[in-house]
Amino acid sequence: MTASALIAPHAPIRAASISARIDRLPAVATLWKLVALLSLGGFFELYDLFQTAYISPGLIKEGIFKVGAAGVFGVADQAAFASATFLGLFLGASVLSPIADRFGRRAIFTFALVWYTVATVAMGLQSSALAIIVMRFLVGIGLGVELVTIDTYLAELVPKRMRSAAFAFAFFVQFLSVPAVALMSWWLVPQAPFGYSGWRWVVIASAVFALFVWWLRARLPESPRWLAQQGRFDEAEVILESIEARCAKDHGKPLDSPERQALSIEGIGRFADMWQPPYRRRALMLIVFHVFQAIGFFGFGNWLPALLSGQGVSVTHSLMYAFIITLAYPLGPLLFVKFANRFENKWQIVGSALGAMCFGTLFALQSSALGLIVCGVMITFCNAWLSFAYHAYQSELFPTNIRARAVGFCYSFSRLSTVFSSLLIGWFLEELGTPGVLGFIVVSMLIVIMTIARFGPRTRNLALEDIAHE
Repeated sequence: MTASALIAPHAPIRAASISARIDRLPAVATLWKLVALLSLGGFFELYDLFQTAYISPGLIKEGIFKVGAAGVFGVADQAAFASATFLGLFLGASVLSPIADRFGRRAIFTFALVWYTVATVAMGLQSSALAIIVMRFLVGIGLGVELVTIDTYLAELVPKRMRSAAFAFAFFVQFLSVPAVALMSWWLVPQAPFGYSGWRWVVIASAVFALFVWWLRARLPESPRWLAQQGRFDEAEVILESIEARCAKDHGKPLDSPERQALSIEGIGRFADMWQPPYRRRALMLIVFHVFQAIGFFGFGNWLPALLSGQGVSVTHSLMYAFIITLAYPLGPLLFVKFANRFENKWQIVGSALGAMCFGTLFALQSSALGLIVCGVMITFCNAWLSFAYHAYQSELFPTNIRARAVGFCYSFSRLSTVFSSLLIGWFLEELGTPGVLGFIVVSMLIVIMTIARFGPRTRNLALEDIAHE
């Protein structure tokens, strides 16, 4: 931002006008198309992210991955692979996510998408456990940047009364990738089409995603809110006028008058800004939340086939059951699209964590195929609900000039948590079996519930700027 933009007396008025004009937009096809385009980027990243659970059996079968102390780092290679993924995610989210505050949501969305697509294809060409794990670390860096950028981008593009529903729809599209990778793995991992291992086909399928990168980029506008905070009002208004014209056409009548509101220009965000009231309390709350929600979410998702095997299910059947269970990932957010805006995001987080805790306990007691699948579906449903609710929630709690930085920093603790919890879960599974792993997950979800219920602020139907300064 230029110095003149910082001191210009009309700057806060223009910024407030842009924010108010976005918040009065109706939830019409134009906005849902933008949400869908962003969601496609998220589909690609979750496809990559959830590969851990589904390609590991193929890597073990081929002899590339070893179990237990025979692994390349003295632990199971699947655990090291998962840890490398989340170590990369931690680095991308904590260190590199602020570039989205500096260079804009649209540019970094594209950059990160290219990064992890290329790195994933390179990973699929490796033949040693060490090389695969190293490449997976590089994939994780790109994923970490992308996850944070999509959250901030989406929150800023849609009006306040549409935010939760927009995140629910976005995660419906994104979570379609989970049954997609599970289905491809169930089909391909036991085979070697054209002489190439099935797990390689699952991984290198990501190359197809690169074809969509520039197509996506050309259809996504920069965030007008971010442009306004940079003092680039003319650019912001050109983009917003185009969106307004299309929304009015979809709506079939003139748009409502924007509500008047006060807004300041924050300037270039700094790391220290995150530790000023009221953001310090929110950041600490999110850090504790992310440390423990990651254990529950990824502890089940990344280890699902192994947990099923621990209950006496064969490898082939565990992949089949896992595919059936993963169908609940997109189903959960889809069912909430119409209802998400009716409830505070903090209470949706609490309710979904409570559900995951209860069904996780029941999963440990199952021995029949039907019982395992039903409990697995319900855990997955609750995890998907938790995911879209907290992604919406964390993007609401900070101002535009530090939104990507703050969300990335807090979110990165879920990645750091998973680096170590992946190793712990591997140990629990070997020593205590599936019940031990699920006990670990249940306790973690209980901490999530207490943290958000006690310290989470309300955000429902409030402008982002009002939440930031509440």
